[in-house]
Amino acid sequence: MAEQSTFFAIVSRMKYIERWALMRSARPENLSEHSLEVATIAHGLATLGNVRHGRHLDAEKAALIGLFHDTTEIVTGDMPTPVKYANLGIRDAYKGVERNAEDTLLDTLPADLRPTYEAIFRGDAADESDVYLRRLVKAADKISALIKCIDERQSGNAEFSTAEEGIRAKVEEMASRMPEVADFVAEFLPSYGKTLDQLL
Repeated sequence: MAEQSTFFAIVSRMKYIERWALMRSARPENLSEHSLEVATIAHGLATLGNVRHGRHLDAEKAALIGLFHDTTEIVTGDMPTPVKYANLGIRDAYKGVERNAEDTLLDTLPADLRPTYEAIFRGDAADESDVYLRRLVKAADKISALIKCIDERQSGNAEFSTAEEGIRAKVEEMASRMPEVADFVAEFLPSYGKTLDQLL
């Protein structure tokens, strides 16, 4: 009989991790919802890069990285961004905590599957294409956060207004360096917050 693994059962617990712990939300958002949105946007960004900007990116891999990009938060919880980046000491310490959480998750896999998921989690710093793909996933993560802020504002919740300003500035800075992000912001972002009747 094969040895049992808990990896996918642990990953399924993303639905229990609520985001935006320091904020009052009109509608709570869990890690599963966020990860799906990041995966969808990351796939779109990679596709924009391939179709419009002459890149040769693996859009399906971008989506996969997006799906798993925050799985460590199952172990660590969602560390609020203002705390995570308060200073270099906290940021570096938290990177160590995330690395340990990755190891904890990877250790639950059968040995023959671990290399596949380790590559998804950690990537290859020597592979320029992989590095750029992960930058696009980070941009997708920020765009997803901006969408959350837009949704909250549309719901009449002013709690996210300061966060929206800061996140929008970060997305615009990313757009200045990555044309795929600029394309998404110009063409797709304005539709967020509209009703289904307006969208269709």
